[in-house]
Amino acid sequence: LFQPILSPRLYDDVPEEWLLLHVVHGQIGAGNYSYLRLNHEGSIVLRMRSLSGDADLYVSDSTLHPSFDDYKLQSATCGQDSVFIPAHFQRPVGIGIYGHPSHQESDFEMKVYYDRMVEQYPLGDAYSWDGADTGQKRAYTPEEASQEEESVLWTIVISILKLVLEILF
Repeated sequence: LFQPILSPRLYDDVPEEWLLLHVVHGQIGAGNYSYLRLNHEGSIVLRMRSLSGDADLYVSDSTLHPSFDDYKLQSATCGQDSVFIPAHFQRPVGIGIYGHPSHQESDFEMKVYYDRMVEQYPLGDAYSWDGADTGQKRAYTPEEASQEEESVLWTIVISILKLVLEILF
């Protein structure tokens, strides 16, 4: 399989508002998980690169053992994996690192950053996180409104098809 080579400079090129908290080096076998627990408050950015093989990230604030079946955030690329953990996630946050079965073993390096930008601009812009915990409503772009309408339409169509199939069989 093709394994992209990431330039260390590209991987380390981060905004000056990000504060490096921790660097984790590890190795994970094919089809296995390694778990970490994040207790640090605030907005956190995880940036992981596979040094060999292919490691993927799964994150959750509802389980300490997230997997590809049970997660809230994920990044499963063949290159650099990045996940932004919002400040509103409950702590501790579970982080699962999965060794893709296409490689016997995967070596990885994950850097954990604290994003001070969110601290400086806590409200963000109109098209960011919906602020459900604060009661604020989010402004939708026309594309998002169209996608939401399309999703509702598909839900109705599928419900009707299920009903027809239930009647016939």
